[in-house]
Amino acid sequence: MKLDLSIMLFIPLAFGVIGLFVPERAAAKVALLSTFLVAAYAVLYVVDFNSSSGALQHVTDETWIAELGIHYKLGLDGLNLFLVLLTGILWFACTLWAGFQEWEKPRYFYLHLGIAETAVLGALLAQDLALFVVFFDLMLVPFFFLTGIWGGAKRVQATMKLVIYTLVGSLLMLTAAVATGVLAAAGSADLSFAFSDLAQHPLASSSQEWIFLFFAAAFLVKMPAFPLHGWMPDGYRNMPLPVLALFSAVLSKVAAYGFLRICLPLFPDATQHFQTLMLLLALASIIYGSAMAFTTTEARLVLGYSSVAQLGFITLGIFALNSQGAQGAILQAFNHGLVVAPAFFIVALLADRSGGSEDIRDMGGIATRAPVLATLFLIVTFATLAMPGSSNFAGEFLILLGVFQSKIAIAIIASTGVVLAAVYALRLFIVTMHNRTGPRVESRELGVRDGLVLVPLVLAILAIALYPQFALKRSEPTVTGGTPTLALKATP
Repeated sequence: MKLDLSIMLFIPLAFGVIGLFVPERAAAKVALLSTFLVAAYAVLYVVDFNSSSGALQHVTDETWIAELGIHYKLGLDGLNLFLVLLTGILWFACTLWAGFQEWEKPRYFYLHLGIAETAVLGALLAQDLALFVVFFDLMLVPFFFLTGIWGGAKRVQATMKLVIYTLVGSLLMLTAAVATGVLAAAGSADLSFAFSDLAQHPLASSSQEWIFLFFAAAFLVKMPAFPLHGWMPDGYRNMPLPVLALFSAVLSKVAAYGFLRICLPLFPDATQHFQTLMLLLALASIIYGSAMAFTTTEARLVLGYSSVAQLGFITLGIFALNSQGAQGAILQAFNHGLVVAPAFFIVALLADRSGGSEDIRDMGGIATRAPVLATLFLIVTFATLAMPGSSNFAGEFLILLGVFQSKIAIAIIASTGVVLAAVYALRLFIVTMHNRTGPRVESRELGVRDGLVLVPLVLAILAIALYPQFALKRSEPTVTGGTPTLALKATP
């Protein structure tokens, strides 16, 4: 099957521009159509993917700026296939959700969503370092506007923090990317930023180390990870919930993906050198995020800090530096996105039933009168805490297996994160669905319209829980050395 990645890549941007010229009431429908087309393309790519090959598939490679050695190169492999699918599914679901609400200047709102989806897809599909940097920085720009224009009461303060943190990270990344291309071209090699060319010209260990740290800082800020998460509380409080669901479920995974796509294959000596440091930062994120998720009463921040903890697990898997950990990280990135997006949607539903309050102390007591909603929430909760048989279980199991084989002491401490996840996830469910009914709570069942968003996502969670091998067998050839992009061997 011949499919052009560029078509899928630019559909959201093109439809966003088209949406500027339609009546305001039709802008949401145009945006929804674009996200449906992207999701359909993503499903087709998964169906057409050759799971026995670790090589890039559906490659597009054109010289973009010859003088600078920059290629317009796109491709799919086991590292990005399911993140592209996750992007397509969740952008469709969250655009449908956003369509339930009234927005000031809706055409511009959906334009920014379209630009953001194109940028995320570009960062995931890019097989050239300069192209990756362009899309990686671009994907944050529409979120500045989505927060600054349509955000909460302190949206200006939140946007300023987001800009400052991410701008520093972007400047570090740009410096590191330029240095990588120039240093790799020293001698007789031609200047090129294509990942395949850079991998053939490894840098000296001393150069790898400072470049690795620059990239790591940029990725850790955007994940976010402890202690570079200072923008996160204000950002999560003020983003519109459909936008926040996309940010938490998708954009943070692009940052984690950057470690697998760039740092491990291009800077192997630095990766080994800083392995323990990265594992300790991941461990700190797990413990800190879990502790904060247990202590806060703001539903958004419970999910926000839980995401910090879950991104810590994903980073653990990446820097286990073996195939089990890497496959667990890829699977967990997909799983967490599938879980956290419906969790934010449920928060919106509960807030709507609690007089608009997102404080869990104002909720409670609706489980018996809304059994369908309670059941769906329980499935999402079990997935969050990695209950055996849930979608997150296989990912966390592989991550911990990989880390046990690499750094057993860190693995033992990290295992406590599983227990802590059970504490904050069950606390969120019990307080919001059981306990005493809040003073302004309206007990009503899930509506048909809301079910159109929530039910398919929960079914996807159940599907990957029943058959995680569907994702694992497609990532394995790439992870275990089927391509120069990544070559992690299984630990005996």
